[in-house]
Amino acid sequence: MVVVSALPATANPIEVNNRLGSTQKVKDTTDYGLRNGSVIVVPIPFSNPVIGAGLSIGAGYIFQLAPDANTSFVGIGAMGSDNGSKAFGAAANITFGSGWKFDFALADADVRYDLFFNSIELPIAQTGLLLNSGVDYPISDALSAGVAIRYLDTNITLSSAGTSIPPSLIPDLSLELLSIGGRFEWDVRNDSDYPTDGARVNVAANGGFSLSGDTRSYGYAYLNYDVYEPMGERGVLAARVSTCAASSDAPFFDQCSLGFSDSFRGFSPTQYYDSRLVSGQVEYRQRVGNRFGFVAFGGVGWTGSSYGTLNDAGTRIAGGVGARYRVSQKFPVDFSVDVSINNDSEEFLYIYVGQRF
Repeated sequence: MVVVSALPATANPIEVNNRLGSTQKVKDTTDYGLRNGSVIVVPIPFSNPVIGAGLSIGAGYIFQLAPDANTSFVGIGAMGSDNGSKAFGAAANITFGSGWKFDFALADADVRYDLFFNSIELPIAQTGLLLNSGVDYPISDALSAGVAIRYLDTNITLSSAGTSIPPSLIPDLSLELLSIGGRFEWDVRNDSDYPTDGARVNVAANGGFSLSGDTRSYGYAYLNYDVYEPMGERGVLAARVSTCAASSDAPFFDQCSLGFSDSFRGFSPTQYYDSRLVSGQVEYRQRVGNRFGFVAFGGVGWTGSSYGTLNDAGTRIAGGVGARYRVSQKFPVDFSVDVSINNDSEEFLYIYVGQRF
């Protein structure tokens, strides 16, 4: 069984995905202001064959700056395991009363993991410094557009002797990259932490280029479409359709990955990645009392070098169940534990804060 612990959850071990960055618009009766927030502290012990046994811990603060603003979040996290992996990070997502949004994430990591390259499992040791930041402007109540920038300085080696690096992977071993892109969001959900009705479209397109070493430039883009439908008084049916496209010369961690580009559960995000991706997911969510809930989910996905060759690598299917515990009485933020199994009979355990989509 593989354990994925996240605050926030990531696909590439040095990528930061600020899962708590999009939070709900609080009811008008909720106090607002920086001092009227809620503290979340989540220690997570884990043991798994990917990065060994250890402990991850995250601490965050959720608050609302103005009555008409979505809630904001700042937090820090750290992880260490007995195979030598360790990571430290900080993230913030601030929404102002005017609707402007600012996000920031910084991570420093030294991790060990298996990278699937064709039929080979490569024992990877990867170090990196990552900075993500962006600003979004509200065009209307439902529409927003923004720009994002990412700086990444990473080095990759093999963590054990006896295995050689494939020649086509050598250009990805030491990179200093800058990525600049645009993003667009259409959001008519009734809540952004725990939506029970509505829909959202999230689109991003980025261009990356090297800052040192050999000249390199590439592009990558993705689209996620989410929809939510109430089922009875306390149930929700949620669904996501995703697609992704990347240049053929994009480094492996910027290619389209089943599990990273779309938050798909059931496969290692370092196993199925390529220049194109299409996937679909559905999840039933049920609240039980004020604190607890459960989910049941399933999905199907494809990756390939082009949209015309997606079926060549086979169909990936996974599903599972999960439990939810609401960690804040003021904000609908859940501590989530999911168990999944895929059509290769592999089991995965996911531990994170928030919803997958």
